[in-house]
Formats: sequence, structure tokens, C-alpha cells
Amino acid sequence: MRFERTITVVGCQVGGEENNVITGGVLPPPGDTVFAQKRWLETEGDWLRRWLLLEPRGKPTSCVNLVVPARDPRADAGFIIMESTDYPPMSGSNTICTTTVLLETGMLPMCEPQTRLTLESPAGLVSVVATCRDGKVTAVRFTNVPAFATHLGVAVEVPGLGTVSVDVAYGGAFFALVDAATLGFALEPSEARELVEVGQRIKAAAAEQIPVVHPENPDIHTITFTEFTGPFAGPGRDSANAVVVSPGRIDRSPCGTGTSARLAVLHARGALAVGEGFTHTSLIGSRFEAAIVDRCEVGPHRAVSTTIAGQAWVTGIFQHGYDPSDPFRDGYTLSDLWLESSVGGPRSG
Repeated sequence: MRFERTITVVGCQVGGEENNVITGGVLPPPGDTVFAQKRWLETEGDWLRRWLLLEPRGKPTSCVNLVVPARDPRADAGFIIMESTDYPPMSGSNTICTTTVLLETGMLPMCEPQTRLTLESPAGLVSVVATCRDGKVTAVRFTNVPAFATHLGVAVEVPGLGTVSVDVAYGGAFFALVDAATLGFALEPSEARELVEVGQRIKAAAAEQIPVVHPENPDIHTITFTEFTGPFAGPGRDSANAVVVSPGRIDRSPCGTGTSARLAVLHARGALAVGEGFTHTSLIGSRFEAAIVDRCEVGPHRAVSTTIAGQAWVTGIFQHGYDPSDPFRDGYTLSDLWLESSVGGPRSG
């Protein structure tokens, strides 16, 4: 072996969504905040995301988190989320997996029956309560960054579809939420491919026609996800969703940030009050418990504080080697899996 460097990654999944965690081999990037560190990786250190998440080492359905020392003194650790095409400011499923790995590997001390900690995401501080037993994390409940709706029932003109009504909300990223039934979807696994193709068209149209910017951080902007929603039967009941993640695939989990965005929309529409919640289910039947715990304000927006809960499982420990002679060390994509074949730079197919 002629590895220039090695990186240790702990595999983890929640709700079927693969959200791995880097635990060794990468120094913290420069920056006074975790958001600034995220921006440095985007602009100066993107080789790490490409190397781990593009083919032949990665795949479109993988995410990876870089654990860094917290920059905010109130936090126990920081983490930077890398998805196959970008760096979202926040992710609920990645929060659950990162918490599980931090505690089950001993990077942070575990207390039973509950461990309380604060993580610093690029979007802000996230408080976490992990239920623990016999050295294992059996549930993670986190309080997300404030969520708020910016638009309700806005008409968007989508090529090939016509006029589509969307709600727009922030839950750690900006989502265009669409009633699945109005487009003929029942949110069944067999619809996954068509949901992706339609969802990507809706996202592109909504992002162009409905500009959005976070009032407290203008570097967080633009609709980046489409969320198809199923019928909502009221507090305490189950409701389905399907979130489309670029470059074109379905989130296997119920999507934590998408769940927070939906809570914000339901509250804005008067369907959920503070103290109420529901169970969000994914296309494969995995579940997150969600609730609204308080009201707050974010700039001009009426916002809500939300909690999301789920369980993650560690799947393995891997050591990845970086060989400078490997012609595909920088990764590549092909449109048979990635849809947007330009992802990943000059080595894309």
C-alpha cells in the first residue's frame, strides 16, 4: 500500500439513511465558527467530500460528517455535514448518527440512562438528549434550530407539470413542500424514481421563482429540497413524506430538517399547536417522532422550536486510503445513478 493518508470513518444509519462519521485522519478546517469551517471545505477542501462520497468509494445515497472541536463554548462538539453534492447547514438524520457515534465510540462520555449534550452544526446549536442502555444509544431526541414558513400556497410554474402549489419553509435548509396527492402520488416505494424526477423539476422551478434567504445568515439561501407530503390526520397520528435529495434520490429516512419544515408549515396553517406533534414516516416505513415545543421569532418570521427523535445503528468501522496514483482518487459520477452527471468536477461522466 502507498497511501498518502488514511481516514477512519464509522458507518452509521438511521431510518435506512447512511450517515457516516469521520473520527480520525482529518484536522479541523480553519474558521472561527463551524459555519465558516463548512464554507472553507466547500471552497478550499472539497476533495474530502468528493473522495469519500463520489464513486468508486461512495454512492448517491451516502452522507458523511466531519467531527470538529466546537467553536461555541456552549457546545460539546461540532460537526460538518457533507452530502453527495453539497454541504447542508443542518441535517436531522446526520445529527442522530453523529450523536450515536460520538457516544458509542467514547469520543464523548456516555451517561446512562440519559446523556445530554449540545452539538454545534453550521446552522447553529442543537441540544440533544440520548437515551442509553448497556453502552448503546437506543434513541436520540434533538431540539432543532428554529423552523419557520416563508410562503404558503404559492403557485409555481413547473415545466411539464404546469402550475404547482407549494409551501416554502426552513427547517435547517429551505424546502418546497408539495401535497403528493395533487400530483397523483400515493407515496409508495414503487414511485421513488418518478418522485425524484418530478421533485427535481419542482425544486429547480421553485428555487428560481421563490427566492429565500435566512434573515440571520444570508449565506443560507435558496430552496434546495422538494418534500412530498402525505395526508395529515391530526396530532399524534402518522403521516408520510418523501424528500428528494440532489442529485436525484429519495431520503431513506423521514428527513429531520424536512420534518421540522413540515411542523412549521402545519403550525402556520393552524393544524398543530405548541405541545403537539406527529409521527413522520418515510417511503420505506422508517419513523421519526416530531413535536412543536415552543414559539420563537427569526427576523420577521414567526418560528417554532421543534424536536425530532429516532434511533441510529453503527454499521462498521472503515479505514479509507488516499493513493496519489489512483486515477479515480477524486471521484466521478455517471448519470445512470446521479442524474445530474456534472456532479463532482472534471472527472464526472
